[in-house]
Amino acid sequence: MRKDKQALIISTMKLTGVEQMALDLHFLEKTISKVEILFTLRFYHWEGDWISLGYHQKVIPPHWEKLLDDGIIKIVRRPSGGGAVLHSGGITYALTFKKPSYKSFSYELVNNWLIKSFNELGLGLKKGHLRKSIINENCFGSSFVSDLIDQYGFKRIGSAQYRKKGAFLQHGEIQLNPPRELWLRLFGEEPPTKVNLNLTNEEIIQYLMNSFLESKSNLKIENINYKKDEIKELF
Repeated sequence: MRKDKQALIISTMKLTGVEQMALDLHFLEKTISKVEILFTLRFYHWEGDWISLGYHQKVIPPHWEKLLDDGIIKIVRRPSGGGAVLHSGGITYALTFKKPSYKSFSYELVNNWLIKSFNELGLGLKKGHLRKSIINENCFGSSFVSDLIDQYGFKRIGSAQYRKKGAFLQHGEIQLNPPRELWLRLFGEEPPTKVNLNLTNEEIIQYLMNSFLESKSNLKIENINYKKDEIKELF
């Protein structure tokens, strides 16, 4: 009996970096193991100020370790590649999908969705120019073709992928209101400016979600709502 293709839409949660990375891998495994799941999508926030390190990023600068010891930041490693990302004041998205559907969920198409959505919300975006990925301490210090920059020249959205058993996990960070002082202490450079769309982060997430799903009306959409106690039981 043929199973209908499903899309899992997970409710927005604010959790620790360790829990968020574990959840991303959890939904990647579901995408791998369940033939009926075409993709999963979720947006989330982080409890506190976190730096996520890319999978291949081996060195933590000494002054970051000092900030970690002082309890100013927390650090977690991502399964996806790229440089370090400060998660504070923004929105993270995580998309999982199977390799056969790569043409539907490639960097290019995901970026087109983000460009269209934010343009409608009043923020102009365009693709970065660099083609060869170089691991920098600050992921937002350079703009590759998989990244999006705004009309002021700031890198606004950075994305990276992780592949496992014929499926993909794509992470993206949308920098909306990065903390200037902390950014300067971490990276020694100015952060992207604050974005004011006269919307809450939750309203932005809802708009992005609706925009993503509007072309996928043929799919069976299943909404997943976890409570924090259930998250702890998962792992």
